[in-house]
Amino acid sequence: ARPSDLPLLGPDTSLMPNMRPESLEQQVLFKKRKLRKGSVCGDIAIQGKPVGRVGSENSACGVKDAVQITSVSGVALSRPSTMDCGTAVALNKWVDKTVKPTFKRRGPVVQLQVAAHYACRTRNNQKGARVSEHGKGRAIDISGFVMADGEVVTVLNGWRKNPAQKQLKKIGRGACGPFGTVLGPNSDRYHRDHFHLDTARYRKGSYCR
Repeated sequence: ARPSDLPLLGPDTSLMPNMRPESLEQQVLFKKRKLRKGSVCGDIAIQGKPVGRVGSENSACGVKDAVQITSVSGVALSRPSTMDCGTAVALNKWVDKTVKPTFKRRGPVVQLQVAAHYACRTRNNQKGARVSEHGKGRAIDISGFVMADGEVVTVLNGWRKNPAQKQLKKIGRGACGPFGTVLGPNSDRYHRDHFHLDTARYRKGSYCR
């Protein structure tokens, strides 16, 4: 028999929380349906719309199954950007795993400033050079990051100033892997104000400077 003076081992009443209001559940479901409807590349975190084939007079340019991206991992792009799904997936992974955590205390980051996306042109716009990965829908240039409070961290102004310098360098390193090529201010004069990110792959691995 249980001794009468033994204290109770549990509370008299249940600590189970109240049921979630049905209206809140409906809001969550509506938001998910909206995100799913606007998603591309098979990932709800990648928002945009399918574009299909993008052609060009130059046979070296064009995208077979292009998409126009408006946001990745909840972070908006400053303008809709055309690319292939491989590049969109890489962009989403970079933002989710590197950009957002890096700016967590300073931000949160709410927008990527897009300097360039799809364009049929040569590398660095140099006459006689090979067609850029931009002309194949496999590249995007990012020049800055906008925080929720309106602060803008640009590659041009932040690269040589603390604490932005440390954060931008971490962001650049984090892009190496998801992207096959990462070029920033340390690479050459053409990239002093932005990160060039593309999904071209090389036998020796990613090329990052």
